[in-house]
Amino acid sequence: MSAKAGRVPKGRTSEKSAAAPEINPKATKFKLRLAYSPIHRWGIYAEELIPKGRKIIEYTGERISRKETKRRFEAREENYLFTLNSYWTLDGAVGGSGAEYINHCCEPNCFSQIVNEHILYKAKRDIQPGEELTIDYRFDKDVETVICKCGAAGCRGTINLKE
Repeated sequence: MSAKAGRVPKGRTSEKSAAAPEINPKATKFKLRLAYSPIHRWGIYAEELIPKGRKIIEYTGERISRKETKRRFEAREENYLFTLNSYWTLDGAVGGSGAEYINHCCEPNCFSQIVNEHILYKAKRDIQPGEELTIDYRFDKDVETVICKCGAAGCRGTINLKE
């Protein structure tokens, strides 16, 4: 793992500022922090032990239609869009809880579960303090291929599913 992992990038602060993203404490059940990630830009790290099966954080954001989802996806370089159902998507870039900064990994320690139209991230296994939270984004194989940078032993090389 990089020596930079878990550190706040130089010139950034962990305090409230336009430069640094935040975690909404109302959306999480555990102590978490945002810091540099060797996977991609920012990442979320556990500050305490998170037991297997426990809810960690709720993915929140503006609820948008499929039409608006397509428009925003095409207009932005960075997207934090999570499909809720066949019509709605949550845009974590607008009103996000911080869960939008949980990076992809082919061997993740978290999984998502949709309960009563709420997207919950839960621990797939015990997560140790200092460990980066990760989830398998499971992009469809029929959309543009995105190269994976997770570095896991079982990395499939792409964020997209193979089958």
